Amino acid sequence: MVLPPHLVIASHNDGKVAEIADLLHGLDVRVTGAGELGLAVPEETGETFAANALLKATSATQATGLPALADDSGLAVAALDGAPGIHSARWAGETRDFAAAMARLERALAGVPAPDAAFHCVLALAWPDGTSRTFSGVVEGTLTFPPRGTNGFGYDSVFVPAGDVLTYGEMSMTGKMATNHRARAFHALMVALA
Repeated sequence: MVLPPHLVIASHNDGKVAEIADLLHGLDVRVTGAGELGLAVPEETGETFAANALLKATSATQATGLPALADDSGLAVAALDGAPGIHSARWAGETRDFAAAMARLERALAGVPAPDAAFHCVLALAWPDGTSRTFSGVVEGTLTFPPRGTNGFGYDSVFVPAGDVLTYGEMSMTGKMATNHRARAFHALMVALA
């Protein structure tokens, strides 16, 4: 398997597009985000991260005729039976207000000290001929409230990866990328390319 010379990043989330572009830096691949191309946001009807990642990648490749890489990721909290999970972005509402989503999470976990959580990521790579592959990454950790740090996006400011004391929101991009779920999924993709 080889990466194509031009790859659509099937996301309208600027933070995700930037992280994926950063992970691809140094490879001979030009990336373009779905938002930049004016692609419609497909409805995420899958029941798993993998199903939603494939749905987004396939939609982008069908719309552009180019290979597409999609990410579906989210935060799964043990005390909430895995919620918000595949609905992580939906907890932030249509305006993607993650401050409100983190406040909702804090309310739902009232009285639970250092709740266990995990960030999950599935990358899906789809080609115009209909073939596709998926690659997964998970990072375990705990949640902390109130949010700490202004780096990152989504739930980064409340997630402390196992073995660390800083939230992803307090880490530099380099520090975050050393341990995060997207980097782990990307590593699986790179192993497949080797």
